[in-house]
Amino acid sequence: MAITVTLAFSVVPERVEEFKTLLKELLPDTRAYDGCQSVDVYQDQDDPGLIYLVEDWESKAHQQRYQAWRDETGIAETVGPFLAGEPRFNYFEQQDI
Repeated sequence: MAITVTLAFSVVPERVEEFKTLLKELLPDTRAYDGCQSVDVYQDQDDPGLIYLVEDWESKAHQQRYQAWRDETGIAETVGPFLAGEPRFNYFEQQDI
């Protein structure tokens, strides 16, 4: 079942632009990964240090395989210096209401 994943980053204020540049480098691989349907980036207008990824995946299993791959490649060490706290994942499935 298709899912939408949000990933919230709290970025150190003076590193926001660098972080956005890093995302430009990283996201082509995400978008090309098996099961990824789309990834969009949003920045909070009132708090520019809050950066959100909104990802659509074929299934939670696809996203979790992708995340395991990112973990194996050392993504935490890559993005960690930019962050003021732990990233937060949320998983959503659309409801037909």
